Amino acid sequence: MRLESATFAAVNTTLKVHLSLLTVSALYAATFTIAKEVMNGYVQPSAFILIRVAAAALLFFIAHSLFVRDKKVEDKKDFIRLFVCSMFGVGFNMLLFFNGLHLTSPINGAVLMTCSPIFVVVFAALLLREKITAAKGFGILLAATGAALLIGGRELNFSSSTARGDLMVAVNAIIYSFYLVYSKPLLLKYKPVTVSKWTFLFGTLIVLPFGWHEFGQIQWTVMPVKVYWQLAFVVVGTTFLTYLLNSWALRYATPALVGSYIYLQPVLATLIAVLSQKDMLTIAKFSYTLLIFAGVYLVSKPTKQHA
Repeated sequence: MRLESATFAAVNTTLKVHLSLLTVSALYAATFTIAKEVMNGYVQPSAFILIRVAAAALLFFIAHSLFVRDKKVEDKKDFIRLFVCSMFGVGFNMLLFFNGLHLTSPINGAVLMTCSPIFVVVFAALLLREKITAAKGFGILLAATGAALLIGGRELNFSSSTARGDLMVAVNAIIYSFYLVYSKPLLLKYKPVTVSKWTFLFGTLIVLPFGWHEFGQIQWTVMPVKVYWQLAFVVVGTTFLTYLLNSWALRYATPALVGSYIYLQPVLATLIAVLSQKDMLTIAKFSYTLLIFAGVYLVSKPTKQHA
């Protein structure tokens, strides 16, 4: 009975991990269009990031005070690790991505972000001593190929005019990959809300000098009500919930699996476009989607441990 109960609990946790990561991918897939509308004449990129990080930090502090009763962070080394997480996972990560996206095309940016899971596997091998199996490596290659074809196909255009933005998005992909791996020991020691609370507090201090001037230029009185709702969605959904769910999933899954879910974002974006009758589902797109799912399945398979 105990063995059956443990097996059921493990399956239940695995299902929750995949549902959490699927929710994160769906929120991110819907965000590209929403964020673009917010920054289209209403809020500049750095000010947009400051609002995201500062508001999310407040939400994490409220959630921590209401629902979490875990031990305090007393080790100075952990505070240093939290500050590093805030640099790579919140501050510089968001600044590079949104400002880079402003200087390049959405297709280029989306394809460059598909490099992230590859770096996650490399950092996990270096920092956590996770084994790079043939199946995991092939799964990432398979999913990356499907994502690149689904996102861009022949429309990719890397040129000197987008070089600066492309470089910023690429660096963002690398440092976010590092964050996913580097934060794992903290998430095994503390609650996800605790880690996120300190990460976003430090993150606010990092982005404040970059976004304060642009924040002062926002004309709040002329902003449509729709933009306020879009800002709320990005703060609560795309920032607070996504980081909380990602952090929780990292407690029970490998960084490689968490990173590989980025490949589902173009699938969900395509599905949203098809359901809203803004795009058509072709045989080619369906085939690329199957490649992505096959790749994520291979990455999610646990590595066999030999005695």
